[in-house]
Amino acid sequence: MQVKVLGAAKEVGRSAFQVNCDGASFLLDYGVELGKEPSYPLQVDPREINAAIITHAHLDHSGNMPSLFVNGSTDVYATPPTFDLSRLLIEDMVRLEKNNLSFDLSEVSKMMMHSKEIKYREKVTRGNASFQLLESGHVLGGASVLVESQNKKLFYTADINPRGSRMLREADLDLGEIDLLITESTYSQTDQMPRTESEEKFIEFAYEVLDRKGSLFVPAFSVERSQEIAVVLKNAKFKHKVVMDGMAVKVNEIMLRHPEYLRDAKVFADSVNHAVWVKGEKERKSMLSEPAVIISPAGMLVGGSAVFYLQNLALDKKNGIAMVSYQGEGTPGRKLLETGKTSIRGKEFKAEAEVRQFEFSGHADRTALFDLMKRIKGNPKVLTIHGDNESCMKFAGEIHEKFGFDAHAPNAGEVITV
Repeated sequence: MQVKVLGAAKEVGRSAFQVNCDGASFLLDYGVELGKEPSYPLQVDPREINAAIITHAHLDHSGNMPSLFVNGSTDVYATPPTFDLSRLLIEDMVRLEKNNLSFDLSEVSKMMMHSKEIKYREKVTRGNASFQLLESGHVLGGASVLVESQNKKLFYTADINPRGSRMLREADLDLGEIDLLITESTYSQTDQMPRTESEEKFIEFAYEVLDRKGSLFVPAFSVERSQEIAVVLKNAKFKHKVVMDGMAVKVNEIMLRHPEYLRDAKVFADSVNHAVWVKGEKERKSMLSEPAVIISPAGMLVGGSAVFYLQNLALDKKNGIAMVSYQGEGTPGRKLLETGKTSIRGKEFKAEAEVRQFEFSGHADRTALFDLMKRIKGNPKVLTIHGDNESCMKFAGEIHEKFGFDAHAPNAGEVITV
């Protein structure tokens, strides 16, 4: 079994791995990194790929998949919610980035025509190799991948949260003995605040802001984070108005269509339906007329209806802004956190609204990643990926030291054989 690292090497973004087994070739993810200009993984020839797999809908894992259909085609596998969410996010990216991408909506349609929906633990065989998707606890329909060929087993965590969340069940880690582990390293060097503590502090802040007759603006990722915040508020029996806007509303609709992928479908439905869903600009403006908690993408303030709320709420000190999503370098969200400044209609202002950050990551933190390693059976080679250079390098060293596994942080283009 050979693995070629195509992306996510010592960086978060553009995840992609080509697995060549005896007589079969699988592509695990094919993402894009959105910056000033999109950047892509190393290219593959779709004619060489027997099956492409999307582990989950986030663009850094799914966003480049349509490029396989510019001059070729292959079968693409994912869970039903992953296809629904991927299509939504990729089509939105095409509208925003159409001049920078190598494909357009016609390739997205071709990808969907070649889509093969599979459930967790449903085995797909090609030649002498097979793969199956295992629940990852990261986003709705999200999966890790188990590849088997000639008595060799590869486990690719993709993005994983072994503990799950209020919305998602724990990750499925019943793997047997593994020969090669490809593990994310995003938070391998940091422990996050316990989730119950984050939730309590967030609810306290929400009440503080609403009690002083302000509105609390929560810029949040449209997939998962927006909905999780709604569930947290409902669970705390929050007494004030909750608003959801932007693409989060479309994601609500998709998630409600796939109840079997949720930890508790009724709790989820009650939570999102308890919020007011904004369906247009006129309605959006009316949401500013009374205090409320307003949840809206984009989580890093790079666009979407979040920009409208930021412009209207940031300059009044009775309001609050709760940052609950990861803030990438160079994003307006990171700038707001680090400098307290924001750009409104091209001019820079100091934000008067109180800004606080809360940890609600959907990734395993340091403790959870080491717990995951303890559960790995066999004596696998380990590749540490999907983290910054330091996180990947240090994590590989620590894995070797603590568990004795042959671990390293690969470079893009590297080929590993087991």
